[in-house]
Amino acid sequence: MSLPERREMRLPFPELFEWMESPMFGFRPFGQIVRVEDYIADGRYVLRAELPGIDPDKDVEVTVSGGLLHIRAEKARKTTDPHRSEFAYGSLSRTVTLPATAKTDDVKAVYKGGILEVSVGLAEDKKAEGRRITVEH
Repeated sequence: MSLPERREMRLPFPELFEWMESPMFGFRPFGQIVRVEDYIADGRYVLRAELPGIDPDKDVEVTVSGGLLHIRAEKARKTTDPHRSEFAYGSLSRTVTLPATAKTDDVKAVYKGGILEVSVGLAEDKKAEGRRITVEH
């Protein structure tokens, strides 16, 4: 198991979404944070997200676009009686930069035991070899 190497992006701050959504900074423009862990195993990028108490058929949306993996979920409060609760309700979201070799046409998502696991196939990492360019004069 290894850690993913992130895709190069053409923004001034390559992982701006991840930085803004991190628990350390807590800037959440689109709802509560979804806690995740990610790794590479068996030629696939795997992202696991904590989403307990949701119905994956109705409440979860997973999309891939522009080298980013987006997870959005909605968790409804089941009672209206006043009581103490530290659970997160409402909109939950997370956007993660995919590795540079991610094959966005090979994505699988499985929800089990409160964990959403999304895996993305990875292409072989073919490093472009440099070559010397002759300078004309």
